[in-house]
Amino acid sequence: MTAQPIGEVEVVARIPAASNETFLASIDGLPVVYKPREGEKPLWDFPDCDLADREVAAYVVSEHLGWNIVPPTWLGEGPFGPGMLQLWQQVDTTHDAVDVVPLDAVPDSGWCTVFEGPGEDDRPVALVHEDSAALRKMAVFDAMVNNADRKGGHVLAMPDGHRFGVDHGLTFHTEHKLRTVLWGWIGEPLSTEEADGVGRVLASLDGELGRRLDPLLTPDELEAFGERCRRLLATRRFPEPSGWMPATPWPLF
Repeated sequence: MTAQPIGEVEVVARIPAASNETFLASIDGLPVVYKPREGEKPLWDFPDCDLADREVAAYVVSEHLGWNIVPPTWLGEGPFGPGMLQLWQQVDTTHDAVDVVPLDAVPDSGWCTVFEGPGEDDRPVALVHEDSAALRKMAVFDAMVNNADRKGGHVLAMPDGHRFGVDHGLTFHTEHKLRTVLWGWIGEPLSTEEADGVGRVLASLDGELGRRLDPLLTPDELEAFGERCRRLLATRRFPEPSGWMPATPWPLF
């Protein structure tokens, strides 16, 4: 794991758009996101206020994959008690990796259309996202960790072209919960690199990766995680929506 900054967590400001208590904080001048456990709101399907553990578990899987999807994330102590800490990322505000655009403005290439429908003014719009290797890997990662909340705003476009994914508290449920805006490759074959990444994770669940995830997830959640990896390797294709839950989160951003 990337070395954690050492020092006292000082809250700078509350992030009001977050559904749980979330703060911009600083550790010796280094900006971080701080989500105290006490600020987590119990959900009907995630009732145990353990979202911080799930965020860290998502980072552990990302790190093991070597795909750098999740920014460095760890458990720590802040002024409002223990919680999740994550290195703050300064995004490229001139670009969105996921967007809603007028239907007649969908780019001809380099983008995937997820769905079309009426916008706020009843004019037709489309939900689109980049057709890129970085977002393909993020979609594979989401299928592995069973991400129930991949909103467009949870995909961070960085100035150097990298793409980070954030807000992984709603992951690793034992039941199928995949809700995402990254449905652009339904049924397409996984690349060799993507399949090899899934295989590395599965092979290490009985070893180092499993040991690191063990204090963060329940045995049933670890078993379900392994089963999702096995299904991905068996089909070697991007999954399609299934089950009774909506396939995309709401709001989309």
